Formats: sequence, C-alpha cells, structure tokens
Amino acid sequence: MNRPSPSVHLLLPCAGVGRRMGSDRNKLLLPLLNRPIMAWTLEAAIAAETVRWIGLICQPVDRPDFEQIITSIGPSKPVVLIQGGNTRQRSVYNGLQALPGEATHVLIHDGARCLATASLFNRCAEAAMNMPGFIAAVSVKDTIKQVNEHKVITDTPVRDDLWAAQTPQGFEVDLLKRCHGRGREEGWQVTDDAALLERCGVDVRIVEGEETNLKVTTPVDLAIAQFILQQRGESQK
Repeated sequence: MNRPSPSVHLLLPCAGVGRRMGSDRNKLLLPLLNRPIMAWTLEAAIAAETVRWIGLICQPVDRPDFEQIITSIGPSKPVVLIQGGNTRQRSVYNGLQALPGEATHVLIHDGARCLATASLFNRCAEAAMNMPGFIAAVSVKDTIKQVNEHKVITDTPVRDDLWAAQTPQGFEVDLLKRCHGRGREEGWQVTDDAALLERCGVDVRIVEGEETNLKVTTPVDLAIAQFILQQRGESQK
C-alpha cells in the first residue's frame, strides 16, 4: 500500500523590524542580490512540493510591499497575508488562528532564514508526519562557554549535547494551538514555538538542518547570504 505524500501548511513570521541590521524598516524588504530578502524565502517555500499553503505574517505597514513581492513571484499555491502581533509569539498565535480548517500539520519558518532550500522544507514536512513536534537544527562545532553577569565563565557544556536551533519547526496543529493557549494563560514568553511544547512536557525532536540556513540579522549575515547565493548560482551554470 502506497503511503500518502506529506502535505503541510506553512507560516512565515515576517512582522519584525531590522534594529540589529541598522535599518528603519522591515529587514526582509532589504535587497539581497537585487531582490528583497523575503523573495528568496518565499520562492524556496513555493518550490517545496510538500507545502500546500503559505501564511505570511506581517504588520499592516509592510503589507503593500509583501503584496508586491507575492505578485512578482506569481506563486503556484495560495499565499495569504496575516496580521502580525507585537511579538513573534503573538504573530505565530495569529497565524495559527488563520490556518484553513483542514490543516493538520504546520511548519513555522522565520522569514529571515532566506537560504533554506526546498529540500529542507520537504524533509521537515516528512518529519512532521511522524512526530508531534521537532526543530531543524545543526550540531554545534564551537566550544560554548556559560558565563554569569560579570562575564566570568561558570561552565563549559559538553559540545556533543549541543545543537543550534533553526527553522522550520514543525508541529501537529491542534497540539501547537493548545500549547500556545496555555502559554497565553500562564504568561510564558518564549523565543520559539518548540519552547512552548517543552514547557507543556511534550518531547520535541531534532531534524538535521542545513549549515547554510543562517538567519539574516546583521549586515555581516547579509554579506554571507549574498556569497552563498552567488555560489549556488555558479554551481547551477
């Protein structure tokens, strides 16, 4: 008996600003190889055959720019704009409420991770069918030092046990909604959705991410992203 192909809905939180980028506007609208950063993220998601629907979460002030990006790409699947909140956590909560009724599994991917490939989205969609929650991540190569408020080292964790979190992160929709609901009731403030499941006592697994799947946060990150995209373009010639 043939197993059905995985099919997921995708939420792209894009409601932030570019303070660490030194920008007075949403950093996802800044140019990367003459295209907005967000265009690269969106194109990879559209190219992933396992992604059936995309919700782009943004602030009203950025909506016209994101509409223009979507129109320029001409997506082959639905791309819906959703109003963001004042935190990433609230934005994802809004996105979950806007999911179509038939959505059973959702991927959450930061819009600023514009180097994620369609292959990564597809692998994450497959993983979503087999576990209640996971994050894409890569093993840490550097030695990590834990310090106190005086910048004095207090511990050196075992590197083999450390992974750097990325996105996509994937979840069962109903489970993530319940965890977000409890987070709101308890007043939890978290930086990613996996942390909500962890606080609710749900096991969250690791799926191997991509070394190039960096988050564009600073001008240095932008320069690295440009180099990687140029190298990918050269390899396809």
